[in-house]
Amino acid sequence: MSETIPKPNGIRSQIHNTTDDAPSDLAAAVDALLDDLTSKFHNVSTEIMAKMDEMSRRLDSLEASIQTKDTGSGD
Repeated sequence: MSETIPKPNGIRSQIHNTTDDAPSDLAAAVDALLDDLTSKFHNVSTEIMAKMDEMSRRLDSLEASIQTKDTGSGD
């Protein structure tokens, strides 16, 4: 007897009532979940780094404009 269990991202796994298949099915489901989480973590990390780089560029630009104004008004 087998039963279809929905997994994250639409992954479906066949769960069998035999003791031989259960550990391998569980390992496959855990591997798929870990792969999915790794991918999501990588995407979030990349997005955060891109936003931090943009913020750094904007702060550098702001600092340069403040220094320009300070230099111009110092006379």
